[in-house]
Amino acid sequence: MRLLPMSVARRAPKPAELGLTAEEGRLLRSLSSPRRIRDFVFDLSANFEEEGDTLYSVRRVLRHRRAHCIEAAFLAACALWLQGEPPLVVDMTAKGDDDHVIAVFRCDGCWGAISKSNHVWLRWRDPVYRSVRELVMSYFHEYVNGERKTLRSYSRPVDLRRFPIAQWITNEEDCWEVGAALTDVPHFPVLTAAHLRRLLPRDGIELNADNIRQYEPSNHKNPNKH
Repeated sequence: MRLLPMSVARRAPKPAELGLTAEEGRLLRSLSSPRRIRDFVFDLSANFEEEGDTLYSVRRVLRHRRAHCIEAAFLAACALWLQGEPPLVVDMTAKGDDDHVIAVFRCDGCWGAISKSNHVWLRWRDPVYRSVRELVMSYFHEYVNGERKTLRSYSRPVDLRRFPIAQWITNEEDCWEVGAALTDVPHFPVLTAAHLRRLLPRDGIELNADNIRQYEPSNHKNPNKH
């Protein structure tokens, strides 16, 4: 699988250059701002992976109209690329919790994020953050599992143009290679040992907020996933 020529990769590509159909291209190009991308991602059903783990490509998200965080980040990054912005994602890792992936963008020198979550936590961020670390740390008190705050590290923004489009845009299989590559890039810790010792557990009101979800899984086996 080949990479796009540099002349294509560094400009707003045409949908056909990314292997997209005319219908797919029209839909993604209609998402002409981060806000419109956010609204589309918000309306996607949650992918609870009820038949096993998935990592959908952009094409499969559009087909199934559901996604979890990294799948939605792929779609958001692709839509940004079609608008002439770099398709950037950031991987956040956690202790005793799922990793989370967001699509990031810049506006007037500040960073924002498009993020899919089924909960009140870990969602969109307005572009008001002066650095990627500042953006990531805005998720710290929301990145939780029960009483514990679980966020531990984050990657630099990863440009998805480094991967062949067939691996994450048009792939008819799961995009495990790209997912694994995101976990392999250097990550930066968000806490020191002293910080960890001083962390307080979440209080009862915060714990009650965990019950606010956009979608409920049909089998109810793991309602807090994603």
